Amino acid sequence: MNKTMRLQSAILLLMFFSLQAFAEGPPTTPKRTFHVKPVQEEIKIDGALNEAVWKNPPTFTLDYETRPGDNTPASVKTEIWITYSNTHLYVGARAYDPNPENIRARLTDRDRAFQDDFVGVILDTFDDERRAFEFFVNPFGVQMDLFQSDVTGNEDESWDAIWNSAGRITAQGYEVEMEIPFSSLRFPPGGSSQRWGIDALRIYPRDQRYRLGLNVLPRGGNCYLCYESKLEGFSGIKPGRNMEFDPTFTAQATDQRDDPDQVFTRDTKADPGLSVRWGITPGIALNGAVNPDFSQIEADAAQLTVNKAFAIFYPEKRPFFLEGADFFDTKIQAIYSRDVADPSWGVKLTGKEGKSAFGAIIARDDLTNFIFPGNENSSLGSLKEPNTSTLLRYRYDLGSGSTFGGLVTDREGTDYHNRVIGADTLIRHGDEAMRVEFLASSTAYPLGIQQDFDQPSGSLFGTSIRAAYQHSERMWTGYAQYYAASDDFRADLGFIPQVGYHKGYGFYERYKYWDDNQHWWNKLTVGSETTWTYDREGNPLQKQVAPYFYLNGRHEFFSNTYFALGPSYYLGTRFERTFINQYAEMRPTGWFYVNFEGRVGQEIDYDNARQGHILRLIPGVRFDLARHLRLELNQNFEKLNVEGGQLYRASLTEVRATYQINTRTFVRAISQYFDISRNPQLYLFETNEHDRALFNQFLFSYKINPQVVLFLGYSDNYANTVLSNLSQANRALFFKVGYAFVM
Repeated sequence: MNKTMRLQSAILLLMFFSLQAFAEGPPTTPKRTFHVKPVQEEIKIDGALNEAVWKNPPTFTLDYETRPGDNTPASVKTEIWITYSNTHLYVGARAYDPNPENIRARLTDRDRAFQDDFVGVILDTFDDERRAFEFFVNPFGVQMDLFQSDVTGNEDESWDAIWNSAGRITAQGYEVEMEIPFSSLRFPPGGSSQRWGIDALRIYPRDQRYRLGLNVLPRGGNCYLCYESKLEGFSGIKPGRNMEFDPTFTAQATDQRDDPDQVFTRDTKADPGLSVRWGITPGIALNGAVNPDFSQIEADAAQLTVNKAFAIFYPEKRPFFLEGADFFDTKIQAIYSRDVADPSWGVKLTGKEGKSAFGAIIARDDLTNFIFPGNENSSLGSLKEPNTSTLLRYRYDLGSGSTFGGLVTDREGTDYHNRVIGADTLIRHGDEAMRVEFLASSTAYPLGIQQDFDQPSGSLFGTSIRAAYQHSERMWTGYAQYYAASDDFRADLGFIPQVGYHKGYGFYERYKYWDDNQHWWNKLTVGSETTWTYDREGNPLQKQVAPYFYLNGRHEFFSNTYFALGPSYYLGTRFERTFINQYAEMRPTGWFYVNFEGRVGQEIDYDNARQGHILRLIPGVRFDLARHLRLELNQNFEKLNVEGGQLYRASLTEVRATYQINTRTFVRAISQYFDISRNPQLYLFETNEHDRALFNQFLFSYKINPQVVLFLGYSDNYANTVLSNLSQANRALFFKVGYAFVM
């Protein structure tokens, strides 16, 4: 047994034998408990707190400034009421403001108002202190909903629920109302009184971005929901109508040509689709889709792909995969739903019962995409052949804040399979947290893939392991991680672009706070991280030490200065990679936001395996003009010099203009321009001297809720060819309508 295998075996033994010792965790501080009563009248959701229920004493007030202050008294008053009927949860909030004219609020699409004033609640409906639903509203009633996972530390704004809200600005501040159907939540079954976890917060952006909260949040904690209060009541609540049918119809007409002197050829496509959701119990949901609408109306964020060694990650945006997505989260990303590229049908079951959380997805995919990982680079491939994809996930809650779970993924095609099985655990104990994950895979590629992409024949068996330990205190944090993947490990339903290596990583941070509101700065973080990576034969891939510091200040200022020192190794050659990276952002006024990222120093020319020097500049600005119009301009510039001169110069310019007519309707224009110039004489292979591309999209959107939508748009692409610098390659008109029938 080699040293790597012995280390992995020791980590696995630590994973299993630590469960009993850490599962119960430390004694917990008694939580405050608030009681809710049912409403006796009809509530009109108009943003005006004029019903009788809002004249009762509030359920609670937000008394703590948790950022930048350290649980200091809140500088402004916020009252929140919570009540319910048999089928809906109601939230009312009154946010007092001594200067209402300074309230930051604009009309925008849902989940786009996080820079405004807003207020809302975080509901841990299973009272397990591991996952929660978040509902926020700005002063104009713009909705923002997220899903909080305290197991992975992720806060996912791609989750969308159906609910109702309204808000208005008053002479004393602003008021909001929320009406959340219980069918949009998940909670334990039974009609008896329930106990939920509760937090609430208000973001109050003025000279600084103040977070005002219900609960005390000690600095240095390694969990968030463990500090929640409790909400008791909800007797007799029901999930309401538990069947939802979401038919969609998408139509597209595309004109395309290969050369500018050719005429366009037209392709038309019309796709009806149907998605169904059945709430089997208040905690378990079954989703099904036939010819599901997986068209992406929102374009992916533009990225420069020049001089990249590994595949680029793009987030999931398709609604079928977003609901309950937290059930499938792992730190080793063995589940990446975008690998299910073009499904003809899919079925998904997700739920929580007692201490058990589980999820399952089965889909028939008409396209099989691959990431072929290596220890120094990755490549992409695709087969126009169908496969059946299965993803299974289970997690069991242990003690206070700890978990143990497992997963299985399976993708089966003609003469092809990829199967992964794994286990993971999160152990929290006081100021300490430890996470261990282990995966094993079996893969067999079809002959065409072996030949076209130089992949091994026969059956491949591989393993991957990750172990991490963190100790957090008020003024410092220490973190250590070990990560390894064997050469033959594959997770074709995950995002694993690198294998055949083992890596150690760690950092140490110290903090300095200014809580008196007299200083321009409110937090300084000074730290250093180190990374070492070796291939499976013990050859070095990276050795790096990186001191850094973060600075937070007024006007939502944040700065991160990062110094990287040390070599990297590529194709058996040592390259120096000493560089400095600087990021900063600031919102000097309520209508103007600016950010900047820059990098200068040594870099590897991955295309030609030689030493280079990089300059990267990424500025961006955003203007919120009045309450309806937002203009955004982002630039990404990069150049790489090598011995002999400039190898390439790459530029990406993106302009976005959005006019929000009301909370349901907007029109938007996007333009993305790519420009890459190369010196072919400095490349070791044949390449284009100049590549240009232009993408434009115009969209009209009407959205009552995430399932009742109307989209109408136009897009086109321009590209340079041998015969032309820039000519139109395609153009498309598209239309989509969706409607939710609840039964």
